[in-house]
Amino acid sequence: MKYFITFNGQTVGPMTKEQLFAYPVTPDTPVCTEENQTWTPLYMFPDLMEGLSAPGRVQASEEVNTTGKDKVMCGVLAIVLGTLGVHYFYLGKIGGGIICLLLSIVTCGLWGIVTLIQGIMMLTMSQAEFERKYVLSTSTFPLF
Repeated sequence: MKYFITFNGQTVGPMTKEQLFAYPVTPDTPVCTEENQTWTPLYMFPDLMEGLSAPGRVQASEEVNTTGKDKVMCGVLAIVLGTLGVHYFYLGKIGGGIICLLLSIVTCGLWGIVTLIQGIMMLTMSQAEFERKYVLSTSTFPLF
């Protein structure tokens, strides 16, 4: 089953139950499924409540890498090879990598300043925020 949640005023999803727990969800977090288009609190889903109260569950505020994509590696790639879009290729966002490469060619390398800033921002954010903004995002070209 695929879920949608409301996080920071935005709808995020579709995602699996495991991806949902990468966010700092609470029993009152609004949740919607693909089958049922109405928003209901998370506590109305018994399978999600079971996962929320699991004894070994680590809180999303801690540095947990749930997707296998490391923010440090991606940030360093953005700083060092950002003009080539290597950090987007690392994230599996091939379209974003090609766009980044084209922007570097069109701007004669000045796009590197933007990727430098992006790399620094990646290094300073939490792993959960990095995954939400760059890895789990449905955007082809997540910038900031």
